[in-house]
Amino acid sequence: MPGSTRPRPGAAVQGAMRPAQPRTSRPVLPGAPAPGASAPVPAPVPAPAGAWPEGLIEVGHVLDAWGTRGWIKVAPDATEPAALLKAPTWWLRAPALRGSTQHLELPRRLARRHGQSVVALLEGLSGRDQAEALKGWSIHLRREDFPPPEADEFYWVDLIGCEVSNREGMALGRVLGLLDSGAQSVLRLQRPQTQLPTQTGAKAGAKAGAKAGAKADAGTGAQGAERLIPFVDAYIVSVDLQARRIVADWQPDYD
Repeated sequence: MPGSTRPRPGAAVQGAMRPAQPRTSRPVLPGAPAPGASAPVPAPVPAPAGAWPEGLIEVGHVLDAWGTRGWIKVAPDATEPAALLKAPTWWLRAPALRGSTQHLELPRRLARRHGQSVVALLEGLSGRDQAEALKGWSIHLRREDFPPPEADEFYWVDLIGCEVSNREGMALGRVLGLLDSGAQSVLRLQRPQTQLPTQTGAKAGAKAGAKAGAKADAGTGAQGAERLIPFVDAYIVSVDLQARRIVADWQPDYD
């Protein structure tokens, strides 16, 4: 495959700071102060049935307030947070300890990079107290608000659930998720039932030597049901998202 095939969970292309379209009126966060008054802590909004859109993807969480004018500092899940910079609306959910049904839907006014973080100003946040009240809240976006990936780049969320086979047509498993080792991304596959290691095979392998035994023992645990394949050009032959199929240059005995 030409180029570098690198899946990214929350961003795929270089993004720039883009303000939301001007609005004739601004929605005010529950508990927002009157002009000139101090900013109280925003009141979380209980999510009524059907209010939380289906298919939202978690892309980061709020680290803290940034400055004194309602900006928040965000830790993105992706090293390339273009989706956060582009999406016109952010959905925020309170940590489970504070009640998993509490949520906010806030239009994005401004967002930009700040080192490894993103700083953003959302509609309805006008003071530091309001921004601090969102510390720890997760941030979710609609998949359709992600910028289009470049050639030979894929979002992690689009790869999850794909069936993987090798050049010979042998099933290798279904994508459960991906791991990011820093240098490369790695597909986590659920092995087909016919390829799951057996306890008997593990014990026999252990007798073959310390190295072989350690590998066989690892295969009998929870991780033994998984297969790891580096998502790099050397092993990935093709990706067909429409067919939900990935072809890899891989053999079961590579594990």
